[in-house]
Amino acid sequence: MGMGRVCGETSTPSSSSSSPAITTSTSVTETVNGSHQYRINGYSLAKGIGIGKYVASDIFTVGDYNWAIYFYPDGKSVEDNATYVSLFIALASEGTDVRALFELTLLDQSGNERHKVHSHFGRALESGPYTLKYRGSMWGYKRFFKRNLLEQSDYLKDDCLSVHCIVGVVSSQTKGPRIYSIPVPPSNIGQQFGKLLESGKGMDVNFEVNGEIFAAHKLVLAARSPVFRAQLFGPMKDKNTEHIKIEDMEAPVFKALLHFMYWDALPDMEELTGLKLKWASTLMFQHLLAAADRYGMERLKLLCEANLCGDVAINTVATTLALAEQHHCFQLKSVSLKFVAMPENLRAVMQTDGFEYLKESCPSVLTELLEYVARISEHSAIASKHGTEAILDGGDVNGRRVKPRL
Repeated sequence: MGMGRVCGETSTPSSSSSSPAITTSTSVTETVNGSHQYRINGYSLAKGIGIGKYVASDIFTVGDYNWAIYFYPDGKSVEDNATYVSLFIALASEGTDVRALFELTLLDQSGNERHKVHSHFGRALESGPYTLKYRGSMWGYKRFFKRNLLEQSDYLKDDCLSVHCIVGVVSSQTKGPRIYSIPVPPSNIGQQFGKLLESGKGMDVNFEVNGEIFAAHKLVLAARSPVFRAQLFGPMKDKNTEHIKIEDMEAPVFKALLHFMYWDALPDMEELTGLKLKWASTLMFQHLLAAADRYGMERLKLLCEANLCGDVAINTVATTLALAEQHHCFQLKSVSLKFVAMPENLRAVMQTDGFEYLKESCPSVLTELLEYVARISEHSAIASKHGTEAILDGGDVNGRRVKPRL
């Protein structure tokens, strides 16, 4: 971390040889710095979203606070009538009076390195660091760049903008002499429970899944799943809670479910399926997501959703889309719809068996798919007609100005 420090020391003077030893402490004020690179692909499609509406970066963490970059293609202020684009850094987590320094850089993509930089770093600030009062507070520029100039500049390349952001969160602490150092290991409770599963000791319930028997501990399952808790200990619990038959699930899927319940981590899918093929892992994640939803295990469900979002493919996406619709996985549904709707993917996906299943099981999704296809076709037509626009110096939300340096 690049640190700016303000130090103050206190001490107790000695008046005689019998006085106590001198003690010292140091007050340190510094910045905890972090950066984030944000690419805005499809700038021409983002235009027209509306004044005051934005596209946002992923959330990133600096100094124990979450942050996000907001880009307004049509500007933030109605009075500017979409003449400027706006760019802001926003506090995305709870916090009050968070003091920070910021730097926003629009990168020159021609290789000439004539970047547009607005920075608090490396210069004196009359009123000190900027203060963000609450979640949603932001610093930046309503008039970051004139659109017509931006679209004719080297900052826009292949319909893409690239923004580099630095946040320096101000932190103060008092340091005294350190008289001990005790390293504390991270929690290994997952490993401990996992080894309990492997040991087979103390197990009091058996599950029969497709002819295979899996032993487990009732209390562990009840702690991990509200469905198992009701099934094993609730007022409507099964009559036989020592031997339970699981219907509509494959044995490897139940094995993966048990692994996560004990280890709190996903199993090795290649080892579980015995195949080193992407589609086999995808199929396992699909079934495991359905199982996680069935047993109310939200974290496992999200992990499966994230893995499926990161591995969208022609031969599996239609089945994944149906799954997302049936189990209310909205991000996975959106990613899958966008993938299928792309002109280079649509025809190939329609020829898969999964697409036939999608038509039969989720006919309403086809209507949404048609809307995506139409939207992409419309944007493509608009983008092909556009010329270019964007840059002028602006002020932050308090009216202060930062001189751009090239």
